[in-house]
Amino acid sequence: MEILREIGMIARALDSISNIEFKEYDLTKGQYLYLVRIVENPGIIQDKLAEMIKVDRTTAARAIKRLEMQGFIEKRDDDSNKKIKKLIPTEKGKRVYPFLKREGEHSNKVALTGFSAEETETIFQLLQRVRANVEGEWGYVKKGNRRKY
Repeated sequence: MEILREIGMIARALDSISNIEFKEYDLTKGQYLYLVRIVENPGIIQDKLAEMIKVDRTTAARAIKRLEMQGFIEKRDDDSNKKIKKLIPTEKGKRVYPFLKREGEHSNKVALTGFSAEETETIFQLLQRVRANVEGEWGYVKKGNRRKY
């Protein structure tokens, strides 16, 4: 079975839909993922956000810079450590969030149409296990190691 191909196709299709629907807010290339996480975790630092979304620092930095330039978020100094920059949603970012959240809920609903509550819970639990397996490898490779095939 090609399970990861199926997951990839689902993710790319939903990402493509989101990029089209969020164009009116000038959110593209997955920026909405960052904004949602920042609104849900105000004060998060860039490294934690990158880890949460599973992207490298450079990719996260580009998306964050663009969100900041567009006025969706701002960076604030940490009170105890001036080197740390906390990411905070602006009023503009907070205003867009409900729409982003509704879109995510709608996508979940559409994706799970025809599944019982029990099946939905099973899918969720299984995917959490898959994610945990992949996260281990992701962390290993991210540290400069190579997987053995």
